[in-house]
Amino acid sequence: MSERATFREVLAVPVYRTVFLTRSLAVGADTLRTVALSVLVFTTTGSALLGALTFGISFLPQVVGGLVLGALPDLLRPRFLIVTGYLLEAAAAVLLAVGLPVWASLLLVAGIGCLAPVFNGTAGRLTADVLTGDAFVVGRGLFQLANSAAQIIGLAGGGLAVAAIGPHAALVVTAVCHALAAVWARVALPLLPAPGRTGDRSLVRQSFHGARELLADRTIRRLMIANWLPAGFVVGAESLLIPYATLRHFPDGAAGVILGCIPVGMFAGNLVVARAFSPLARQRAVAPLVVVLGLPLLGFAFDLDPVVAGVLMVVLGCGFAFGLGLQGPFRDALPDDARGQAFGLLSTGLMTLQGVGPLLFGVLTEVMPVGSAMALAGVATLGVAGWLAVASRGRAKTPVLS
Repeated sequence: MSERATFREVLAVPVYRTVFLTRSLAVGADTLRTVALSVLVFTTTGSALLGALTFGISFLPQVVGGLVLGALPDLLRPRFLIVTGYLLEAAAAVLLAVGLPVWASLLLVAGIGCLAPVFNGTAGRLTADVLTGDAFVVGRGLFQLANSAAQIIGLAGGGLAVAAIGPHAALVVTAVCHALAAVWARVALPLLPAPGRTGDRSLVRQSFHGARELLADRTIRRLMIANWLPAGFVVGAESLLIPYATLRHFPDGAAGVILGCIPVGMFAGNLVVARAFSPLARQRAVAPLVVVLGLPLLGFAFDLDPVVAGVLMVVLGCGFAFGLGLQGPFRDALPDDARGQAFGLLSTGLMTLQGVGPLLFGVLTEVMPVGSAMALAGVATLGVAGWLAVASRGRAKTPVLS
């Protein structure tokens, strides 16, 4: 097992530092775009459903991009893909700011969502190529920290920014941020060669074939499922927080504050696990952290006070650090010529289940109370923790699902 890496060591690697900083800027811009477009759609249509749909419109289309274009990160130069991704995001934000019909705006965001697995896979491949050992896990942890911070700052600051300058101007700011990320990546990233994956299949056939081969590998499939299921169940429960708060007559705005408690816990959990745990300890902590993720949801079967609900969501957020213990084994299990597609597929599954989870548990509220549906999501998450614990005990030398 490799020595524990530090944040300073990881950020000292120029390629990783550039990818991390530009992606952090882009994630913040994406969050601002989501808030601004949701406000714009709601004020234009008066439809709460369309406003809510704007928040999740980019999730489910990612499965299309992952299956049809997933091989691209292993075929093309990484700098070209990363710069192109930021430029497309900037162009989309400009079009949204100029003003499109609502249906066209949602279709445009869904189209950008289709391309997300390609860009996520490229960033994942670059990280795996330039960071070795525990540095890779810490590097992935830094991405999660940045995502959590972007959710905290972007959701709160985004709302203030939209209120101050209006949704159209906020979308222009989003475009500027993505354009800046593109220029930054173009200047700072070296012109690394294409990964060199070859084959006589078309892109679509190669993407389908690569996804099938990755999922046919027992170790890779189990590690992906271990990443996907807890997130899908928990996000399904999160989607019911607003109805729960309304039915429990929480004060106005309390639901938003409670939702904001989740990324606070995510940030704290990822920081502690990445910084204080050894590589072996992170792997051993996977199942216990999934328990931390699911257990707080059981409390929502009862009539909770808003403060208690917020505390439970902070605790739940800490459990998302379970993913750090899976990163090293996942990277080690991948074939060199399919790393980019594998990381893209991992992202695709996460985003897809984050779209399916709310639908599944939303349907359950038709036959059971909202709080009971949230608690059931917690039970399902604890079931995943039990599966991980059994798998871990069966592999004394390799603690996690190999």
